[in-house]
Amino acid sequence: MNATGPVDLYNAHFGFRERPFSLVPDPEFLYWSESHRMAFTMLEYGVVTRAPITLITGEVGAGKTTLLQYLLRSITDDVVVGLISNAQGGRGELLQWVLHALDVPFDQTSTYVALFQRLQDYLLEVYAGGRRVILIFDEAQNLTPETLEELRMLTNINSNKDELLQLVLVGQPELRKLISTPQLRQFVQRVGASFHISAMSAENVVEYVRHRLVVAGGHGDEFTRDALHRIHAETGGIPRLVNQLCDLSLVYAFSADQAQVTEAVVQSVIADGVFFGGTALLETETDEH
Repeated sequence: MNATGPVDLYNAHFGFRERPFSLVPDPEFLYWSESHRMAFTMLEYGVVTRAPITLITGEVGAGKTTLLQYLLRSITDDVVVGLISNAQGGRGELLQWVLHALDVPFDQTSTYVALFQRLQDYLLEVYAGGRRVILIFDEAQNLTPETLEELRMLTNINSNKDELLQLVLVGQPELRKLISTPQLRQFVQRVGASFHISAMSAENVVEYVRHRLVVAGGHGDEFTRDALHRIHAETGGIPRLVNQLCDLSLVYAFSADQAQVTEAVVQSVIADGVFFGGTALLETETDEH
């Protein structure tokens, strides 16, 4: 049996066109919980109002990257977007990350001043053409205070009264704690839009799972309500963990030739230790932080 065999089989078993709980971010499956809707509204607000810095945070697997991908699909032609994931390093390296993201050629042996001038010239060139630049930093919690301060300085590049660069920072809750430190008070003053994505409630999880099942071609009742409540209890309402446990539960139900995932099926997945994202792990991570 090939590597995709089991998934293909359970898709056929349940009548899905595609896998409903893939861990790869997919805007087609985006479920608009109240928290996700507000997060996207703040993203749009920051872009439309040209806020110098827009900040979106949420736990690992909360759906931040999916929201970003949805935003990128709605960006108009007058906006140039540079997407930077997991940028690290000092200020000179930051400028190289930025220029790479914007496809701006540069000499890697250049000094910091030369790199800064190259970026400024590019921003002015884009502005002269009636467009603007937005830099999106995913996994921004990995940036250092020094790098964040450097980013703030980049937002000071302007032409008359018009700012030439907007920043969108997306990251885990540690990012919000980081920018709350005294040394970044000037950075905070530049944040024009901000939102934290909270975990889903039990009822949100019910709606979320049914939404994904229907998008994948199912009828939405492949999981019993008791099973979904157990899934919420085990995952804390974190979308990525919900996806993992739902996917494994479908495999188990298929293996048992069951047409529906029951709470007993979910319990079997948990008891067998094949799901590594349960509440015990979540509590351990919280204690460590």
